[in-house]
Amino acid sequence: MRYRTVGSGALRVGAIGLGCMPMSWGYTASERNGRESLRAVHAALDEGATLLDTADVYGPFTNELLLGRVLCERRGDVFVATKVGLLVGEHHMVANGRPGHVRRACDASLRRLRTDVIDLYQLHRPDPEVPVEETWGAMAELVAAGKVRALGVCAPDPAPVGRRGGGSGTRPYAGTLEVLRRVQQVFPVSTVQAEFSLWSPAAGETLLPWCEARGVGLLASMPLGSGFLTGTLTPGSGFEPDDPRAHHPRFTAEMMAANQVLPAGLRRVAGRHPGATAAGVALAWLLTRGRHVIPIPGTKKERWARENCRAAALELSREDLAELAELPAARQSWN
Repeated sequence: MRYRTVGSGALRVGAIGLGCMPMSWGYTASERNGRESLRAVHAALDEGATLLDTADVYGPFTNELLLGRVLCERRGDVFVATKVGLLVGEHHMVANGRPGHVRRACDASLRRLRTDVIDLYQLHRPDPEVPVEETWGAMAELVAAGKVRALGVCAPDPAPVGRRGGGSGTRPYAGTLEVLRRVQQVFPVSTVQAEFSLWSPAAGETLLPWCEARGVGLLASMPLGSGFLTGTLTPGSGFEPDDPRAHHPRFTAEMMAANQVLPAGLRRVAGRHPGATAAGVALAWLLTRGRHVIPIPGTKKERWARENCRAAALELSREDLAELAELPAARQSWN
């Protein structure tokens, strides 16, 4: 595994990390298996991954408890990243950026993770009722107290821009850039986490230049398009009712059919590299976007964890990159 160094604190992590959310949150509950998830985490670490990305809200709490079982055995192998700022409400997620909550949440995460320090503490979402400077200031105090090593910001999905046929739209991630401007004046940002893939390239166009100019890492979440770019999902793929993809407009049969050109292109490129897969090419492509990009594909399967990590060794040629650059932009439900 190659390594990348980002942030003012010179954070050194494996070029590909592991998103742990699917192990206990966000996808089909019936497919969750603690033992299988633990095998996936250990497999990723064995392959050289170091960054494990979680959050207190995943479960809630159970994702951190799961990783705590790994950290108590292999703390030296892990760069643990968790998040604060979201709570599970009665009907929807609720932001809480009050300084008191941040301090209590950090202590609780440390207990669940079975560690005395969090390597990267990320603001999951700003609280509209609390000035973000106050939330970030409380997080910075945790660094001073030795409970946290570095701070990061998570970006929500970008707002759609200029729809075909008219409309002024909004610049993608404009709100996130404003948050970054404000918190950077309080304490250095080490990472920004946002969805980034061939399917969703907006973060590379908007957030990556900001990161590159400041040596900040861009953690590319959902780098495989929630499974779509692996080529294993077809327009006829069904999802369980508790799987968010069952209700997402990008996963309707119409949209999936319209965007099959993307996994098809990835498969063509993979065919030129022995043992490569569409998923591997999608991850390798992200690594070519810049030395600050760190994909964090999520999985709960040992097989996929190993395959994803091995994509760090895949070298794409100029021909490969040119072919991928010619792929049409993904159609969105608002096109």
